[in-house]
Amino acid sequence: MATQPSGLHMKTPPPRRKRRVALWLMLALSISLVAGTVLLSNDMRHLRTLAALSGYDLNLQVQQPERTPPQPVEVAKPARQLPVKIPPRLIEVPQPELAGNFLRTWRKSGPDMCETLRKAGIKMTQWRASAMGSSAYECSFQEVYKEDGERPLSSVFLIIRGDRKGAIFNIRAKIVGPARDSAGRLDPSFMRVFETVLAQSHWLDFHDTLSAIRELKDVREEGFGASVVFSREFSSENSFNFIMTIRAAPGPQIRTRAYFSTGRWMPAPDKEISEALPPIFR
Repeated sequence: MATQPSGLHMKTPPPRRKRRVALWLMLALSISLVAGTVLLSNDMRHLRTLAALSGYDLNLQVQQPERTPPQPVEVAKPARQLPVKIPPRLIEVPQPELAGNFLRTWRKSGPDMCETLRKAGIKMTQWRASAMGSSAYECSFQEVYKEDGERPLSSVFLIIRGDRKGAIFNIRAKIVGPARDSAGRLDPSFMRVFETVLAQSHWLDFHDTLSAIRELKDVREEGFGASVVFSREFSSENSFNFIMTIRAAPGPQIRTRAYFSTGRWMPAPDKEISEALPPIFR
């Protein structure tokens, strides 16, 4: 007897009703999206027209957030500046003529010193370049009283050396076989050289050296960077050397001399620039 196949092994197709519902839902959703886009586009003009035809007054106003007015920014007031007074001595170019109040200086230039000695009867040469070919300048005096051939037996020699601008480096003198008076003191014709030189320096505390020179005794005086030396030569008991110079000692004297040296200061500004500066800086 033949057996009929069981219904469990047969495939049943899905109902068509569900497919149709899904299709209609997708179509409605697409139409809604298109309609919403059309109504809301162009600043919702189509939506307002449709609402007016339907008897509705659609006034949609977009409320914008309220803007708070900007608060004024408080500008801090600058602190009151007190006027600053700068002492003129801090910016004023030092005056070399005042340097003598702080350290030893030559009160006269080389040419002036030579002229003063000439007026005193000592026949100094003119201030000129040194014959040795160096950059130094000098003026000198020499008088020979006695000589043995080319060897002076009695003479006096004086030389002042400095630079082209007239600054004095040193003053030197040498006397050989000096004439003396009955008491053994230096003859006035020789003594006049040392008296004139020391008088022009205006170093009053060094004038005591004149007494030793007059007695032909060795003497050495130093003070404030200056020195005066009068001594007998080792090779000859009848020859004497005199040296007068200024050499600042390390420390305050060097710094003071550097301050009063005009060569280390910047040149004064042009007149136009100077007039534009405040009075205190002119």
